[in-house]
Amino acid sequence: MTVRPFIPWPDKRLRTPAADVTGITPDILTLWDDMIDTMEAMPGVGLAAPQIGVLLRLAVVDASDTRGQAVRLANPEIVEASAELRGHEEASPNLPGVYARLERPARVEVAYVDHHGMKVRRRFEGLWATSVQHQIDHLAGRMYFDRLSKVKRDMLVRKARKRAG
Repeated sequence: MTVRPFIPWPDKRLRTPAADVTGITPDILTLWDDMIDTMEAMPGVGLAAPQIGVLLRLAVVDASDTRGQAVRLANPEIVEASAELRGHEEASPNLPGVYARLERPARVEVAYVDHHGMKVRRRFEGLWATSVQHQIDHLAGRMYFDRLSKVKRDMLVRKARKRAG
């Protein structure tokens, strides 16, 4: 397993929609393992492949208290979302040192292909739901701060640039 480096924002790969995964191969399984190691080293509760420069629709999420419960998702799609919202401070290692509070659906049902190559539908709640939605945004070429107003987004990006020196 390997901890992979994050690509820095504004790398264009972070704005490029990722390609669908066509099959669960040994290379995909190894990449997922690397992504879990990278997520744990952050430490974080989720990671999408584009964050490490791989433009495939792959993500991992582990919002468990004990860790070691990572869910591997290929080609995830939200098929249902609750009307109830949940607020959470979101950030990204691709733009370190800044964060913003976002409101997202508190529960989502997601269809994806798992590490066995099986099509799965699973309901995620709370922080799990927030993280899955955050990762799906990355797979579409969107960053969390794209969900902010233009004024708030511009302030966040200026603050990040100032911190970077």
